[in-house]
Amino acid sequence: MTTPNSHPNEARQRTLRAAGIDPNRVPEHVAVIMDGNGRWAKRRGEERVFGHAHGVESVRATVEAALESGVRFLTLYAFSTENWNRPKDEVDALMDLLVQTLVQEAMELGSKGVRLRAIGDVDSLPKACQEQLERVKEGPEGEVHLDLVLALSYSAKWEMVEAIRSMMNDDLTPEQILPSTIDGYLQTADLPDPELMIRTSGEHRISNFMLWQLAYAELHFTSVLWPDFRMSHFFDAIRDFQNRERRFGALPQSTKTS
Repeated sequence: MTTPNSHPNEARQRTLRAAGIDPNRVPEHVAVIMDGNGRWAKRRGEERVFGHAHGVESVRATVEAALESGVRFLTLYAFSTENWNRPKDEVDALMDLLVQTLVQEAMELGSKGVRLRAIGDVDSLPKACQEQLERVKEGPEGEVHLDLVLALSYSAKWEMVEAIRSMMNDDLTPEQILPSTIDGYLQTADLPDPELMIRTSGEHRISNFMLWQLAYAELHFTSVLWPDFRMSHFFDAIRDFQNRERRFGALPQSTKTS
């Protein structure tokens, strides 16, 4: 389904149409693999964390683009389980940056109707990160326009293992395990599957990200490094998505039931 807002306001419609986007066919859920921070920093003779810090501005731009286009769910692959294997100094700096960003951005996000949430092995994060995530999870007081989902200490294989363990703990029989059953045991149980996945930096792989949920997603790869990613690049991905004829097996999108 591609109807995040049934009645987009006129100003937003004009902005989107001027950008070559049909406001009534915007994907409901967009997932993003934010890649290229290290290479961006290296080209400038800086440490990798310099790129991560500048990537925060790209997160702001992407959230603004999602709000402007009417995307209802935006999932950002912020930190994978494999990232724990990076040098300790880099991991520590990333965790500090995450806490600082949550503190600085939470109020502004709430004022724009953005609800912040996390998926992944959150218990493995430093206590300070967990505390900040706990503080912001209630979301804005008014209407929610966008769910911003941070994938933290997340990997799809970890998620599948956890889902299988939970199903075994619930003593499910083989006959009870259907695709819809698995959906309900994943970290994203209350989210629609992404219709569009964007990856920056020119890499053409999914890297252990939402392997189950991306089964029918359109994939958009761009050579832009993450710290340089802006609203125009997000709109490029939306246009790319809208220029494709989406099919699910033998069925075109128009005949797919919800």
